[in-house]
Amino acid sequence: MLDSSSRLRDFPGLADIAYLNTAAESIPPQCVHEALERYWRDKTLGMRGREGHFSAVESCREISARMTGLRSREVSFCSCSSEAYNLLSSALDLGPQDEVVVTDLDFPAGATPWLRAARPPVTRLWKNSGGALDAACLQPLLNERTRLVQVSLVSFYNGHRIAWQPLCAAVRALAPKALISVDVTQALGRVDLDCAAEADILISSTHKWSLGIHGGCVIGVPERNAERLTTRAGGWYHLGNAFDADRFERADSKTGAASYSVGMPNFPALYALDAALRYVDGVSVAAISAHAGPLVAELRAGLLELGLEPMCPLDPALPTGILAFQHPRSAEMHAALEKAGVHVMHHAGRIRLAVHGYNTREDITRALAALRAAV
Repeated sequence: MLDSSSRLRDFPGLADIAYLNTAAESIPPQCVHEALERYWRDKTLGMRGREGHFSAVESCREISARMTGLRSREVSFCSCSSEAYNLLSSALDLGPQDEVVVTDLDFPAGATPWLRAARPPVTRLWKNSGGALDAACLQPLLNERTRLVQVSLVSFYNGHRIAWQPLCAAVRALAPKALISVDVTQALGRVDLDCAAEADILISSTHKWSLGIHGGCVIGVPERNAERLTTRAGGWYHLGNAFDADRFERADSKTGAASYSVGMPNFPALYALDAALRYVDGVSVAAISAHAGPLVAELRAGLLELGLEPMCPLDPALPTGILAFQHPRSAEMHAALEKAGVHVMHHAGRIRLAVHGYNTREDITRALAALRAAV
């Protein structure tokens, strides 16, 4: 992942392209392919294959807990972050007397369940300033009625990485009844999760920096919040009495993280995630960040030289894998990048570039050359 030989061995699909789009979709390593084949072999055993299936779930739970700084019993899985947030909404069961704070740099999955609730709480918007979220702008939004503050550790939109301690201190001081929910989809597997010890719930999709595939989501609920964050969903896998004699009289849910796994696990996604996270852990997030950080800095400097202003400031103390810029000729620039074999995200005048551990200096040079020609 971090040198030419391991890169070609583990990511053969990267041989002829500069892939700078991990914030949308990762390129999984070969071990994920092998894990999916293992799932298939287990699946062909029918019911007997479930021993392998549930063993993979527990193995994935262990490595997911280790990567998020939690204990295995504090981690569970569902199908995607959208499902996780809707289940969180059911757990909180908020009403018009309650308030929720969301940010304008967040992904819709974390911000919209509160707008769609049967009895919507008051939703307050923490707006960015110059592409960054300032805790001083959060403080006026917090009060005794605040029940949830929803943030992304790293923004999918522009790559801004939130300063965790000022955020946490503001919430604990000014909204003592509020929980802090953190989406780490754009961080898990790429940067250190400095929020892990104090966040009240962590949520992450599995097909981006963690190098897994679609259909999975990691939910981390510390035991101190288990009762408070138990979902109110129906189902069976998360119930303690799903097949007991009284199953049609009451539904006794497991508490905390376990309550978010309401149905049969998506076994292929968890086989894949188990392999992917163990691969990332073997390389180490610290090594990935140390390798990719200078590439992000070089890319940023190159963009500025071309007059392409990144959409958020870069704080060297808060590393991120994403850079984005807006330009009226972004469509032409995107076409030039694609022609040069450089894959990035382009949407509504915005180009987003993402740098992971499998990227190289040549990828950055190639991207900047294509942009220079377009400019």
